[in-house]
Amino acid sequence: MTSNKKIRIAIVAGEASGDLLGAGLIKSLQKRFPYATFEGIGGPRMLALGFKSFESMERLAVMGLTEVLGRVPELLRLRRRLVEYWQQHPPTVFIGIDAPDFNLGLEKKLKCSGITTVHYVSPTIWAWRQKRVFNVAESTHHVLTLFPFEAAFYEKHNIPVTFVGHPLADDIPLEMSQQAAREKLAVGKRPTLAVLPGSRRSEVERLAKLFMHAAKLCQHQLPDLQILIPAANKHRLQQIQAIAQAFPELSTHVFLGQAQDVMAASDAILLASGTATLEAMLVKRPMVVAYRVSGLTHLLVSSMLKTPYVSLPNLLANKLLVPELLQQQATSTHLAVEIMNAFHPNTAFKLHDTFRQIHQQLRCNASERAADAITKLIS
Repeated sequence: MTSNKKIRIAIVAGEASGDLLGAGLIKSLQKRFPYATFEGIGGPRMLALGFKSFESMERLAVMGLTEVLGRVPELLRLRRRLVEYWQQHPPTVFIGIDAPDFNLGLEKKLKCSGITTVHYVSPTIWAWRQKRVFNVAESTHHVLTLFPFEAAFYEKHNIPVTFVGHPLADDIPLEMSQQAAREKLAVGKRPTLAVLPGSRRSEVERLAKLFMHAAKLCQHQLPDLQILIPAANKHRLQQIQAIAQAFPELSTHVFLGQAQDVMAASDAILLASGTATLEAMLVKRPMVVAYRVSGLTHLLVSSMLKTPYVSLPNLLANKLLVPELLQQQATSTHLAVEIMNAFHPNTAFKLHDTFRQIHQQLRCNASERAADAITKLIS
């Protein structure tokens, strides 16, 4: 069902994963509202669909409580400008995709101005700082969640919510051929480790060298080891290539994008905690999850953490499926031990069925369900 009604849809997406969600949502909304215009802040996938971005999405890609402090004045100015613009030119609906520290404040001001607001991707209030649920209730008319346990949390607090599933679960086949992926990337049949140090500049700075040192240790046991690294964008490509040059003894291939093919081509994956862990699970490859933030950020977050896990496979299974090495545990030696365990054939065999079950649970035609919920709000 389509509508000739001309509407303006404002969206702010904060990073690469938000760009992916935003692009899927725009495609689904365009089917219902062919004359709709889309504006705000988005990435290359959204721009390719005609989205008008007022600023580079990179400006919002900041991680960590202490890391963001130096950017606060800039981010507040940007948010103030967006609020003033949309108050003067009200959109039909505003959709904040992830980036809760930026978007919820924006949504609250727009909601107070009479603009319908939607928050797509729940903040991790079920994991830490649970009192933020009241801020969500004040800021948005409706929450769209990617995971069923999130929807249950909002229902418990009587906040309008729709569980939509995850677009990655829709897009990624239930089985991906390793051979086909290797042929597509033009890499051989050698033992293959995919390395994903994150999509943000600060993550790559903190993790890439550590991950490469761990891979170097693994090379002692796997002399033919090859390293495949997908870069989230051109900026990360240059950053990762510069770091990889410091490890000439490693056979390293760096790609622009193509993360799913890199994961599918691999025997094991070493990656930063985040959306990429979900992608690795959907591709059904063994993984080792690691993360480091500043000491102060870790201290603040760990004191408020309500869950024993940080990676999405473990959270969705509610048990330790894949190893998580955080902060001081994330050393090159510890990572190398876990990577070698991941290379063992039994590891992939044990994980496969559980990964497949979770994949099917999340395969809900997410972008269409999200667009349906938004359509009901603005009809």
